Amino acid sequence: MARGTPAFPRPLSLLLEAWLPIVLFAAWWVAGANSESLYFVSLRSILEAFRTQWLSAGAADHILSSMANLAAGYALATAVGIALGVALGLARPVGEALGPILEFLRSVPGVALLPLGLLILGVGSDMKIALITYGALWPILLNTIDGVRGVDAVVRDVSRSYRVPLRFRLTRIVLPSAGPQIIAGMRTSLSIAITVVVFSEMIGSTEGIGYSILQAQRNFAIPEMWAGMLLLGILGYLLNIAFRGVEHWVLRWHRAMTAAPRS
Repeated sequence: MARGTPAFPRPLSLLLEAWLPIVLFAAWWVAGANSESLYFVSLRSILEAFRTQWLSAGAADHILSSMANLAAGYALATAVGIALGVALGLARPVGEALGPILEFLRSVPGVALLPLGLLILGVGSDMKIALITYGALWPILLNTIDGVRGVDAVVRDVSRSYRVPLRFRLTRIVLPSAGPQIIAGMRTSLSIAITVVVFSEMIGSTEGIGYSILQAQRNFAIPEMWAGMLLLGILGYLLNIAFRGVEHWVLRWHRAMTAAPRS
């Protein structure tokens, strides 16, 4: 296979990704067409509820509220996780000393801190952003530490021997070498951030997608509840596609290096 040629042509790749959801939706449409269940309603009624609830002008406020909190919390988690991870990865004794504390904090789920967040920050965006940041921080932080510690020791020693400035060592050696692991942590953190933002909106909010889903459940508006979950699935899929595009661009050098023929 020629260098840089994808394993599958793009249309075929999209078809391979889409066939299972299409089959499942078709099966749901047929099997649930005459459903009389209160909880497992027909796909037709869900799509109708989706159109009326989420394709109307009033839905934009809920969607934008969720996306704004998600973006702010995820950006903070990324910035703090990479900066702290690089520092702890380079200062290995400090990182090992703080290891037990980090493992303890990592074991506490972000959603478990919701009562404390409500007490300290109240109901509002600050509380949601803080919980998202906390929940999404750990995969980025730990992957960054591991990635920095995994930088080739010979390369590190040579850069020190030639007294390469720290700024250049970070931007030209450390971060590029740790990049694949950092990106992997960021992808995991994105799914965690989506989970936390929805949960925080269900318990401590008066707006957002999570709040809308909970209100639909409380009012026994089951098609609207399913429509909200369908929206979350669509948004999550679109965010994953966008992340893959960024990953493809950021790690283009890594793919070129691994695809180079070995002598």
